[in-house]
Amino acid sequence: MDAYITPPERIAAIQVIRDKHPGESAIAQRGRLLAVLRELGPTTTFELSRFADIYYPPARKHELVNEGQNILTTRRTTATESGERHSLGVYALLPGPKAEVMA
Repeated sequence: MDAYITPPERIAAIQVIRDKHPGESAIAQRGRLLAVLRELGPTTTFELSRFADIYYPPARKHELVNEGQNILTTRRTTATESGERHSLGVYALLPGPKAEVMA
């Protein structure tokens, strides 16, 4: 299994978004997460925590979904720089509001 390495130009783009949405509050982190998804498309939890300075991406994603954002989570297993395998969440912002779950 190949390691997924975030390209330098993607890191730079995420950091530009981070710098446009400063702050450590949950509101600021949600703003960064939403901006990254809107501007760059599907993004891993690793990229969000490491380059967008979002402490715990799953919590911020959950809050955005509760606010009505339609965010799909898929999984990607990848090797890190050290060779260890990890399962990462990959978030994608879908068009339209969150679908209601029918009981």
